Amino acid sequence: MINLLHKFTPDPLLFSLGPVNIRWYGLILVIAMIAGIMSSVYIARRYKIERDTILDLSVWVIVGGLLGARLYEVFLEFSYYASSPISIFKIWEGGLAIHGGIIGGALALFLFAKRHHYDALILAAIIVPGLALGQAIGRFANWFNQELFGLPTSLPWGIPISFINRPIGYESFQYFHPTFLYESLGSLIIFFVLIYLINRFSVLNYRRQMLIVAIYLIAYSLLRFTLEFIKIDPTPMLLGLRWPQIASLIFIILTATWLSITLKIRQL
Repeated sequence: MINLLHKFTPDPLLFSLGPVNIRWYGLILVIAMIAGIMSSVYIARRYKIERDTILDLSVWVIVGGLLGARLYEVFLEFSYYASSPISIFKIWEGGLAIHGGIIGGALALFLFAKRHHYDALILAAIIVPGLALGQAIGRFANWFNQELFGLPTSLPWGIPISFINRPIGYESFQYFHPTFLYESLGSLIIFFVLIYLINRFSVLNYRRQMLIVAIYLIAYSLLRFTLEFIKIDPTPMLLGLRWPQIASLIFIILTATWLSITLKIRQL
């Protein structure tokens, strides 16, 4: 694997069918979605929730997540998309911000639960392990697009980046940190931790539902906050931190506040 990372320069194009180009980015995202859905169906079976419910929910969450991820990215890079509005629709070129995806997916889940009279929290607890698994797989799409890599490195697992994709000021460097791989491995660990906990819980009561959702939100936010220190892609800055770090801190604070307030109310 290390040798492959260090020597292989991926081509974003998988194959062409006449004027239609099929890209690795899209294929990997589809595989990630399928894996996440399968994981959620498996978990739902343990808690007597039908497969069709999860499949219907998945459509809502995927659409909401993709819309949220794209709108969030457009917001962060508004000047670019304002000058090239057609690029907003070119999601195969990348540009899906995970924080926006989580917000959009959560909103879609809430609307689905309200419309179909389900408990939104238990649905969230069932799908977040699959979300972590989907992120672990989906990050490989960034490798094939040669985007969101880290600082230059001489480590044996550094990935080669084509000259055209190197940021200004880094043109003389060839190998960079594979931050996609770091985040993928971190997300995979989160997935296994959540699956371990769910398998231990014979009953997914309210507190355990909160625990599952909170672990995902806090653990992923900490992972993302840490990795942003070595990323070099352009992004807005605030208080000396990259915007994804600010978003991660907001997620952590809001999740911790939600836990604290809710548990206190439940104890009254």
